[in-house]
Amino acid sequence: MSNAKRIAILATDGFEQSELMEPRALLKKAGYTVDVIAPAPGKIRGWKGKDWGDSVDVDLELAQAKPGDYAALVLPGGVINPDKLRIDAGAIAFIRAFDKAGKPVAAICHGPWLLVEAGAVKGRELTSWPSLKTDIENAGARWKDAEVVVDGHLITSRKPDDIPAFTQAVIDAVG
Repeated sequence: MSNAKRIAILATDGFEQSELMEPRALLKKAGYTVDVIAPAPGKIRGWKGKDWGDSVDVDLELAQAKPGDYAALVLPGGVINPDKLRIDAGAIAFIRAFDKAGKPVAAICHGPWLLVEAGAVKGRELTSWPSLKTDIENAGARWKDAEVVVDGHLITSRKPDDIPAFTQAVIDAVG
């Protein structure tokens, strides 16, 4: 299968349930193969509201995933998920590979923390959950309160309400 039709979602336990499940479903409906990639095999558990949510099967362990096999990368938010991934050297290297290749990298809610950690935001414009504004600005980016912000190959959104526009921006970027 051509990598033009494959999209990676990088996540771990504590991902915001809607920010993984809904984009994955919309991307699949649009004809893409979507792989959930995580640091460990098995299942990862979502966060929904104020408690743990549903588990999702991991399609591929991060150590086996190759950025060249994918046309784009999606980074769901939640507070726990990106906070765990930003201290995972393999996860940051995976994100950096997409950034250096100029492939679409889409991050929603707290997901842009990972773009900051990967050194991908300096001189760019992005959005996020409002509490990340200072982190993003301290990393040399301009923060904007908007449903979706596309700056080159970076696509960012603020919250679950933005998922339809966020996912459409991914589809537009991949073609």
